[in-house]
Amino acid sequence: MHFSGIDIDSYTLCSSITASSAIKDVNFGQMVHTLVYKSGWISSVYVGSALVDMYVKSLCIKNAAIMFDEIPVKNTVCVNALLSGYSEAKMWMEGLALVRNMPCLNLSWDNFTFSAALRACVGLSAFELGKQVHGCVIRKVHDLESDVFLQSLLIEMYGKCGSVEKAGHVFDMVGFRCEERKKDVVLWTSMLGVCGRNGKFEEVISLFNDMVMEGIKPDGVALLTVLSACSHTGHVNLGMEYFESMASNYNLEPSPEHYSCVIDLLCRAGELDRAWKLINELSYNDNDNFTVTLWGALLSACHNFDNVELGKLAAQRALDLDPQNDGVYVLLSNMYARNGLWNEIEMLREEIKEKGLKKDIGHSLVDICR
Repeated sequence: MHFSGIDIDSYTLCSSITASSAIKDVNFGQMVHTLVYKSGWISSVYVGSALVDMYVKSLCIKNAAIMFDEIPVKNTVCVNALLSGYSEAKMWMEGLALVRNMPCLNLSWDNFTFSAALRACVGLSAFELGKQVHGCVIRKVHDLESDVFLQSLLIEMYGKCGSVEKAGHVFDMVGFRCEERKKDVVLWTSMLGVCGRNGKFEEVISLFNDMVMEGIKPDGVALLTVLSACSHTGHVNLGMEYFESMASNYNLEPSPEHYSCVIDLLCRAGELDRAWKLINELSYNDNDNFTVTLWGALLSACHNFDNVELGKLAAQRALDLDPQNDGVYVLLSNMYARNGLWNEIEMLREEIKEKGLKKDIGHSLVDICR
């Protein structure tokens, strides 16, 4: 169009910029940016917003901020585009400063703006500021019940700041005004995560059971949280029931994280034989690094529970998959030393020398104030 002399309008420019964003071709986007300047479309807030979004998606946050400043008349859309970049780059202070400056630009906040502000509060663990944002949300957002992600961020913000009680208040108030108390799986998972991160493991288990009783199908994140809670509380059989229900009840395939959590559950409880059996039967045979990690976890548990014979077998399985893994040799040596097996340690050292392995020497730094 440009070389054919056909007039280029804002719609054409926005479409071209959006295309460069989709394929993350920042060079083409910069060429269009130059054309925007030459054609006088830089004053268009729609074209400017598209350029900000393009730079954000290309992770050129500095360029996005410069472009934002050059837009003569801004709107909430271009602000939100830059806010998404600040969130992606974890530039929490810059994001909050931009939100605070919006009234000076005669711009109003919308749900996305509040979400960006809450993400910044989560990143900074800013409790007082988060409460202020919550107050603005209550005053400005009239359809809060329909925005599950904004509610979820409120729960996460309070949880990150250690206020499980206030997170629970937000969770309990969901749907209160419209008299519909059934909550989305996202909200349940958020509340489960808050309790888990704050060490409220019994509450996690109780909340998970309430979730299932409400007819909400848990996702992989919810099940990972409740498995971790069972691991910390010693509820071995209950944790295994939850793990087995993933496939049988919820049609979910356990991920490496789920397997790791279950192995941790069994190892913490001293159920080393069950852990051995599960690792042998797991379905991630094509992922050697992951399997080595599980064998290493079992070896560490064998060290703690003085189960030398099983520990040797676990170490052998790990070394069969990764013969150069010096971490396995260190764990095995520590287990031998704990049980006074000095001959085995000497043979292990000879094996390490033959394979040419070296353990990094530990060191400490001390800052002396004078």
